[in-house]
Amino acid sequence: MAGHEIPEPADRKQVADHSATDEAAEEARHSCDPAFQHGVVVGFDGSMSSERALAYAIGMAYRSGSGLIIVHVANRLPTTVWAGCEPPVFVDVPDHRTEVLGLELACAEHLSEVPWILVERGGDICHELEEVGHEYEADAIVVGSTHGLAGRIFGSVAGRLARRAERPVVVIP
Repeated sequence: MAGHEIPEPADRKQVADHSATDEAAEEARHSCDPAFQHGVVVGFDGSMSSERALAYAIGMAYRSGSGLIIVHVANRLPTTVWAGCEPPVFVDVPDHRTEVLGLELACAEHLSEVPWILVERGGDICHELEEVGHEYEADAIVVGSTHGLAGRIFGSVAGRLARRAERPVVVIP
């Protein structure tokens, strides 16, 4: 029957095409702006150590001619601090700091030298920095060193990230 099309019945159900979902997942992972592929990821929370890390990351991105991916991870605090319970359970604390940081960064003159974006995440800082690094296929992750009691109790972000990361981690004192 050359030249004749057989119409599909209207009530026919589509069979799931797993190759299409795999391709869609791969496309979603690479849907990041190509200008920031192979860029430099930097953890930033507004602290002095993250300010130093940002300054170093700006120079690193400038010298390599790549983009800068600034990551702010919203607070998740263990409930064991308050409740004294045994298993570590995490509570999301509302964090509007990203908006404030974004405005501060937009006004910063030293960021005019490189293309940059601000990414907000929630969860474990180490996991989220590595995840963003993976999504953007980053060449490096830059973090500031942790000072104070929280770093001693929960372990430093830089130390945990350096042990588990799949890309170079630069720790700025």
